[in-house]
Amino acid sequence: MLCKQDVFYETEAGVLMYGDCMSVLDGLIAEGQRFDLIFADPPYFLSNGGTTVHAGKRVKVDKGDWDKSKGLEADYAFTYEWIKRCKLLLTDTATLWVSGTLHNIYMVGYVLQQLGFVILNDIVWYKPNAPPHLACRYFAHAHETLLWAKKAKGAKHVFDYARMKEWNANGDFVKRDHKQMRSVWVIPLTPQKEKRWGKHPTQKPAALLKRIILACTQKGDKVLDPFCGSGTTAVVAARYGRTFVGIDHSMDYLHIAQKRLQNSAHEKPF
Repeated sequence: MLCKQDVFYETEAGVLMYGDCMSVLDGLIAEGQRFDLIFADPPYFLSNGGTTVHAGKRVKVDKGDWDKSKGLEADYAFTYEWIKRCKLLLTDTATLWVSGTLHNIYMVGYVLQQLGFVILNDIVWYKPNAPPHLACRYFAHAHETLLWAKKAKGAKHVFDYARMKEWNANGDFVKRDHKQMRSVWVIPLTPQKEKRWGKHPTQKPAALLKRIILACTQKGDKVLDPFCGSGTTAVVAARYGRTFVGIDHSMDYLHIAQKRLQNSAHEKPF
């Protein structure tokens, strides 16, 4: 029984919950909830007043106050606390995925090891259509890193090896080679068709979540996203027969997620 005061929107496939992720996670723990997969797209702490390119124009990289660094110690404490709670919500065969960039992913990896997780892979999500670096003093940022971890050494995690081998190293976006899927995934940035109901500044493409969810869960499994934003995890989970819980502290983004869930049946398959 989920905390009804936190439920923003509910469907047969799952619920979107409004509130601070720590308190909502505490409520799920108290209720004895357990999940077969957690995908987390936490703040990257990269909103520092810099600029980038979007649609050929110079724009600020700032995503919002929620993405601004509060200093190393505070950022670390936040990372430690939400990951600690996620570990308590995983089943014994479940895994945790966390996305990030150089701004946060090394801290995430350190915390995972502190808490006894075993990192299974670090995945490079290569974006072939990533924007250039305006300063021309660095290599262009063309990838994000995803860490995939299980709860403890010896835990038997779910992995659909056969399906991933069939999709091969680069999935739907380059010629297939029928070898094992590699740890570099070539997936373009989120297409505009997935933003028709509204935009989130860090929205992940459905193709990325499709690969993660179908690799690590079975039909009927439960998926949690503690920073669900515009609801990509929920939409993909529902599309492929998984149930979901998504948490966010922004009503605006939850409204976008709700619209996407309500209209996903009318969209082309992904």
